[in-house]
Amino acid sequence: MASHRKARPAGARIAGIRTPALATAALTSVALLSQTANAAPSAEPRPGIEAVSKKVDDLYHQAETATEKYNATREKTAEQRKRVDTLLDDVARRTEKLNTAREELGSFAAAQYRTGASAPDTATLLLADNPQDYFDQTQLMSRLTTRQKAAVDDYITEQAATTRKRAEATRSLESLTASQKELKTSKATVQHKLTEARSLLSKLNAEEKARLAAIEKKKRERAAAEAAELARQQAAAEKAAQQQSSSGTTAGTASGSASGSSTGSTATGSSSKAAEALAFARAQVGKPYVWGATGPDSYDCSGLTQAAWKAAGVSLPRVTYDQVNAGTTVSLADARPGDLVFFYDDISHVGLYIGDGMMIHAPKPGAYVREESIYYDGTSAIHSVVRPA
Repeated sequence: MASHRKARPAGARIAGIRTPALATAALTSVALLSQTANAAPSAEPRPGIEAVSKKVDDLYHQAETATEKYNATREKTAEQRKRVDTLLDDVARRTEKLNTAREELGSFAAAQYRTGASAPDTATLLLADNPQDYFDQTQLMSRLTTRQKAAVDDYITEQAATTRKRAEATRSLESLTASQKELKTSKATVQHKLTEARSLLSKLNAEEKARLAAIEKKKRERAAAEAAELARQQAAAEKAAQQQSSSGTTAGTASGSASGSSTGSTATGSSSKAAEALAFARAQVGKPYVWGATGPDSYDCSGLTQAAWKAAGVSLPRVTYDQVNAGTTVSLADARPGDLVFFYDDISHVGLYIGDGMMIHAPKPGAYVREESIYYDGTSAIHSVVRPA
């Protein structure tokens, strides 16, 4: 039987269904949109070598700041440990005395029981062999009561003192525990910053490393030029001072000699100590920077300056922000060999001035103790100059 359905005209459309040509185009568009949506985001552009250089310098600076905090916390922890040990020893001695006092009280109580001291006076008199024995016993008990009272007083005093010392020891232990946690945090911060810096450097290719080296070379050349200028200025100022001194009158010279003999002697002594500190520092050149190290095989910045001045018989604190207060602050123009040069607003770095705008310092992780311009990180990085002796 013939079909009653009419043939569908070419190009006709059923609702909701596109023709093959349009469907193909639509599918293609959907596929393209899907690919765009699912495509991985484009990789971030590699930072410029200048940006890498600055970032690495910043990380090393942050690591050194954390190192000084670590050093301070470690020193604080050591002092707290000593105090806690002393307090615990004191508590042990006091506890022993307390036990002795308690035993003495026990012996008095036993003695009273044995002698019937707690019995009424009449019963005691009746039990006595004769009245004289009673009176002798009464006199003895009076003496025992006095001794007992002293023993009780000693016991109460010792008990209160021991309780106070135990509370003090407990507080010190809590403080020590907090310091140990802080020490652990500071150490982790240092290690994190150093790892981040090393990771940045490890990603550089040969060409980038060469460009980074060129940047560092330019920085050193600029710093050397600034050091030479400071040396020129200091030499000119010294020459002017000598000329002014030699042009004084004979009377003035004599008076100055009389009044300045003590000052001259002090200056000579200070210069001698500075020379000893410098000699020690020069002997350490080439040894590696290691954060937290105080020698003799490696140093961090403040560990080196502390060791150098210790060799000259001068005791300096352990960390930079304590060393900066351990002497007389002088201007950069008046800096002398042996002075301490501090850097950055947070006073996180220090070097030993050797003259002519140069210093010896332990620069940063991966570097070695060396002589370098005090302008190694620019003029603005210099915080202050301090003369320890």
